[in-house]
Amino acid sequence: MAKLKITLVKSVIGKPETQRRTVRALGLKKTNRFVIQEDTPQIRGAINKVSHLLKVEEV
Repeated sequence: MAKLKITLVKSVIGKPETQRRTVRALGLKKTNRFVIQEDTPQIRGAINKVSHLLKVEEV
């Protein structure tokens, strides 16, 4: 299965609580940090909710 490199490029300060929780559920804590996740429908859905805060690359 493919892997995704997900980077938090914008801060969650001032964003709704649901978006903050989604970013946290993806494993991201600080700006400019990244995580490697499996490419699953659940992860894709979470990425779509907060895509304006993230940068996503295939690994």
